[in-house]
Amino acid sequence: MKRILGIAVTILISQIGFSQDYELEFQKYCETNDTINQLKVLTKWKSDKPNNPELFMTYFKYYLIKSRKEVLELSTDKPNGERFIVKDSLNQTTGYLGSQIYYNQKELKKGLDKIDEGIKLYPNRLDMRFEKVYVLGEVEDWEGFTSEIIKIIKHSITNNNDWGWRYNKKYDGNEKEFLLDIQNFQLQLYNTGNDNLLKNMRQIANTILKYYPNHIESLSNLSITYLLTGEYDKGIEALVRAEKINPKDYIILGNLAQGYKLKGNKKKAIEYYQKVIDYGDDKAKEYAQQQIIELKE
Repeated sequence: MKRILGIAVTILISQIGFSQDYELEFQKYCETNDTINQLKVLTKWKSDKPNNPELFMTYFKYYLIKSRKEVLELSTDKPNGERFIVKDSLNQTTGYLGSQIYYNQKELKKGLDKIDEGIKLYPNRLDMRFEKVYVLGEVEDWEGFTSEIIKIIKHSITNNNDWGWRYNKKYDGNEKEFLLDIQNFQLQLYNTGNDNLLKNMRQIANTILKYYPNHIESLSNLSITYLLTGEYDKGIEALVRAEKINPKDYIILGNLAQGYKLKGNKKKAIEYYQKVIDYGDDKAKEYAQQQIIELKE
């Protein structure tokens, strides 16, 4: 038995070293933007080990690099990132010259198809799934972004959160950390400031709560999607559920106070701001005290 185990370990180490050698060679050509030799490395790698999981990840990277185009663009709107201000003879700003990132959709699809092949062969490889979600966020494909997150949540039940990672390693997070990673994607949606994406946040939150009904962060996310659209009763309902799970969570208590304030129920708002004073940190207490003063005026 020991001998068999030893052989298995040797094979595993050999396979990891095998893929890393190809990755190092691929990376070398990335540094010189040599897409011809990048493809040659991938072609040889595919010939030697067509189902190597790292091959799919590297193909994904290859097509993403090919799809990404950066161009200079003159605009009257201030672009994000570095920019040059264009002025006229009177020293008045007339526009901005900045770089804009575009993605060739044909090449991008090739990359997405490759990572999908990898996910199909290795459905428990969480890094593949997260990489896909990250890229969908980068290209602002928010429907695809949301759909992939929901698939991940559903699969977490199938595999009981027994996820794999790169080079046959295990994902080192537990259920709590897995849901925290998903929460970071939710924040990405929220931080766009696009109210049209509140429905996407709601879809993700509801999916999590279907399988993880005591996930307070998702109840909070759900409430936000309602409070921001004026559906105060639904927002408060989600927060009351969260309060029952943890009656001392001052963030939930503060959101409840805000929900009642928005609804016009000053009495309940003051009641919950008082609870924030009871359980919150110094900053939260200070804010709650100020809110109570304003509500009593």
